[in-house]
Amino acid sequence: MSEHLAKLTWNRGDAGFGYKEYPRTHEWEFPKSGQTVRAAAAIEFLGTPDCVDPEEAFTASLTSCHLLTFLAIASMSGYVIDSYEDAPVGYLEKAKDGKPWLARVVMHPRITFSGDKQPTPEQVEVLHEKAHKECFLARSVKTAVTWEA
Repeated sequence: MSEHLAKLTWNRGDAGFGYKEYPRTHEWEFPKSGQTVRAAAAIEFLGTPDCVDPEEAFTASLTSCHLLTFLAIASMSGYVIDSYEDAPVGYLEKAKDGKPWLARVVMHPRITFSGDKQPTPEQVEVLHEKAHKECFLARSVKTAVTWEA
């Protein structure tokens, strides 16, 4: 259907290559938009706090996909949304084999609807369920993705 391109660049520079020596910072470049993001490992894995870590990006990507799918479904259902804010949390946990994985992402959407057609809380829940089932990224991962009001 479509391709989605990125370029990652990392350089050691003058640093040693011992586990605690080499830099974790690198860049993600997105050719289509021309955007560049400074990235690094999470702080607990020797990253730097002023960079986006892969776990944060994964959490944001899942939430962004859910948002965009939710907006499409709401629009096609006759609702008008003025704003949608979220503060998702991704949880890195240990799997049965003892290795870490991003086991779940919990979204906390705050949505402002306008217009004459206002959804009930139950209808909003149905919109979230439909968005989750249709979101390309949620369909692509085994991480549990949920939302809380």
